[in-house]
Amino acid sequence: MTTPGFSNTVAPSDIAIASPRFLASDNTSGICPEAMHYLLQANEQDDLAYGNDVWTERASSHFRTLFEADCEIFFVFNGTAANSLALASLCQSYHGVICHQLAHIETDECGGPEFFSNGSKLLPVDTPMGKLTPEGIASVVTRRNDIHYPRPKVVSITQATEVGTLYSLDELQAIREVADQHDLRIHMDGARFANACASLNVTPAEMTWKAGVDVLCFSGTKNGLAFGEAIVFFDRELARDFEYRCKQAGQLASKMRFVSAPWLGLLENNVWLANARHANAMARRLVNGVHDIDGIEVMFPVQANSVFLEVPASAQQYLRDCGWTFYTFIGEGGVRFVCSWNTSETLIDALVADLRQALAQHAQQ
Repeated sequence: MTTPGFSNTVAPSDIAIASPRFLASDNTSGICPEAMHYLLQANEQDDLAYGNDVWTERASSHFRTLFEADCEIFFVFNGTAANSLALASLCQSYHGVICHQLAHIETDECGGPEFFSNGSKLLPVDTPMGKLTPEGIASVVTRRNDIHYPRPKVVSITQATEVGTLYSLDELQAIREVADQHDLRIHMDGARFANACASLNVTPAEMTWKAGVDVLCFSGTKNGLAFGEAIVFFDRELARDFEYRCKQAGQLASKMRFVSAPWLGLLENNVWLANARHANAMARRLVNGVHDIDGIEVMFPVQANSVFLEVPASAQQYLRDCGWTFYTFIGEGGVRFVCSWNTSETLIDALVADLRQALAQHAQQ
């Protein structure tokens, strides 16, 4: 089976073949040791089901400490469920959700937000660098106000964005201000929330409720877990009956401790932050390594753990033949590499070397 953006082409005999070298996504990495430790601990003895276990309570308590708030925490299996259910709790079926046109909820969640909200409409905006702006949000809100058009109710922002850029705290506050003007809630898709906190050197509280975010979907999968996302409500009233949404959507794990316990491995001793810092550092190593290679252009500022490069098609094929994995969904010639908690300097340096070779061969054609 061929993965989209990848190739199973047999490589020329003069290219040294390595086993697949995964940089297409931080979803390809394994479980970090600290998370595995708690997963195994949770397996040592039986406990109550459906989130009534001690592990889920401990993890929830750690989240409240981390966010400096008496927030409500819910654990689900994946990001699509987290985003879709969170958005459904913020709006009715006749409402609209303002998002960037590249937002994951718009391009990659198979209509999940619309499905779980019974029809609320996504209202995408085309603004630079993958980031919503107050002006872009206002333009959607004021576009129409008749009863035939869905009423905008939620702003959904992704931090870090789908192109690896970051909202500053000032930008988040500006979005909160325009949201207040138009009675809008704010949802944050935090698939790479940890990487954003690490890069901006801000606390989770500063990035969320102190900047006006109402609900956060915090990814554990991309930060070292096998599976599991945390939905964090900073206004408990918004979380009313949310456990029923999780149950109805098939997201209430009977053995919830195996979802929640590994979070302790990330939350204790700030492992989540160390993992993110390492991934970010590897992305910087990559972009620094290719800055002087003729024929390669950096598409977006590298501010977290994702690197987007313009690479000629022939050079892309060379990389595939060398065993590299990457996605190619941002325009013709655009490739994405994403670094993880376990990405090594050796791996990055090998990619830079192969990019040099690939562009050298391309120049000769």
